[in-house]
Amino acid sequence: MFDAHVDLLESSANASKRDTEAAGSPQNGIARLLSTEDILLDVDAMSRERVFIEIGRLIGARHGLREQDVVAGLAARETVGSTALGQGVAIPHARVKGLAQAIAAFVRPRLAIPFDAPDGKPVSSLLVLLVPESATDAHLLLLAQAASMFCDKAFRDRLRACVGALEIVATFAEWKST
Repeated sequence: MFDAHVDLLESSANASKRDTEAAGSPQNGIARLLSTEDILLDVDAMSRERVFIEIGRLIGARHGLREQDVVAGLAARETVGSTALGQGVAIPHARVKGLAQAIAAFVRPRLAIPFDAPDGKPVSSLLVLLVPESATDAHLLLLAQAASMFCDKAFRDRLRACVGALEIVATFAEWKST
């Protein structure tokens, strides 16, 4: 089920990925977006809703967005279907009013939380992607790249072994598409 979910994300972005690579954009767009200040570790949240509130606080304060807009955007996207991929990972994402450019954040709750994953496993690693309301191909490319990263067991294992924000940023930066 994990691979089928990832395949859907990857196939929906293939055309935009080719266009972006042809234009000479960096291959690892997520690493370019992620900074140590946008990483939350050991978050005290026991539910998807609670982790979204913590994400809203972080993103809102750091990027000048309304916390409520971030939380509402993430929650609305979950009503369409869970953003959990399986294997303990999720990629919550949303379009956010007033956002000028894409934002990435990484969140690790203290305890894994239920997320309606296709494999039924709780989520312990979340890569949050927020994009401007008008985003299209770039949004799909980021989702496809994130899905590819998390499809890689070695990447997931390295990420889980990280204890600090610098290590997490380095792990994302070192990932290479195969």
